[in-house]
Amino acid sequence: MSQASIPGTTRLIDIVFPGATNHHGTLFGGAGLAHMDRVAFIAAARHARADFVTASCERIDFVAPAKLGEIIELTGRVVRVGRRSLGIEVELVAEALSGERRRCTSGVFNMVSVVTPAAMPPPPDHTPEEPGVLRMADLVMPEQTSHYGSLYGGSALSTMAKAAFVEATRRAHRAVVMAASRYVAFTRQLRPGEVAEIEARLVEVGRSSMTIATHLWSENLATGERHECGAGEFVMVAVGADHRPVTIDPPADR
Repeated sequence: MSQASIPGTTRLIDIVFPGATNHHGTLFGGAGLAHMDRVAFIAAARHARADFVTASCERIDFVAPAKLGEIIELTGRVVRVGRRSLGIEVELVAEALSGERRRCTSGVFNMVSVVTPAAMPPPPDHTPEEPGVLRMADLVMPEQTSHYGSLYGGSALSTMAKAAFVEATRRAHRAVVMAASRYVAFTRQLRPGEVAEIEARLVEVGRSSMTIATHLWSENLATGERHECGAGEFVMVAVGADHRPVTIDPPADR
């Protein structure tokens, strides 16, 4: 079990796949709003260790699109505290292969606790994140579980592989594909309503390949208790338009 502190910012990272796009080939607004609401819920529950529902959201303007195949990063943080409510500011940013980032939208979600907490904590201080480590969190939903009532192994693998893809894409600034999974081990179940948090770190770079180590954690939103549930290592390869391996450029500071 880990009692590591949770940063003041909750981060959800996803990829714009065809199932989440509209007929223009960009992220469907409803899908973006659903992501924002999930981040707001996780951020609120982490802050107060209570169950929340969405009461309202303040003006949300979409000022730029997130295109098919791009990475989307959503961040949520507490900006307002009431007697039994929290205001969570959520921002959605799109990231292209080149590394160019554009702010797509932002807004404040007003979350209300289903029970009155003894005392709502004040907004947290920002906790600096460990450099070189990608962290992304999401809620375990019932449709992701197996007949045992815990997170299905395939869903866990998909989430870990997605984190590896994002980390490799950000390093190569090129399209990447999975070449191999060196190992994956699961050590603990995740239940619906828990947060699944993935840590991904680049551990090796070859001519066209990158090895990404991932760790899967569970977090009980009611208690804050965290457990490591699994780990894996994925080999991702940078490819060109013909889907053949291409050389990865060295970091700019070398």
